[in-house]
Amino acid sequence: MYSAAFIYQPGQYDDEFHRLNAIIDSVARSLPGFLGVESWQSADGDRRNATYYWSDLDTLKLFSAHPVHQEAKRQYARWYKGYHIVVSEVVRSYGDGSLAHITPNDRQHA
Repeated sequence: MYSAAFIYQPGQYDDEFHRLNAIIDSVARSLPGFLGVESWQSADGDRRNATYYWSDLDTLKLFSAHPVHQEAKRQYARWYKGYHIVVSEVVRSYGDGSLAHITPNDRQHA
């Protein structure tokens, strides 16, 4: 399992941003290796994160290479003050079982 965390500082969004963002989200969700997404923002709203989870690296690469995703990447400076992406392989996920999450809960390590 892999995750791709898109950490960003929002700027001004316009109609083109919302159009591309809706398509990108739809593309991600349509891919067979898409497992889910979760988002958060800092208390002041200055920094945000959208983490997408994928069953395999090939699907993540397919998503990243999609033409609409590439178009949005070319225009990112119109809508974001900055961004950082972290791609990670999930090697373990655990907790007490009371909080549902996209990743499997390895209770033996809780």
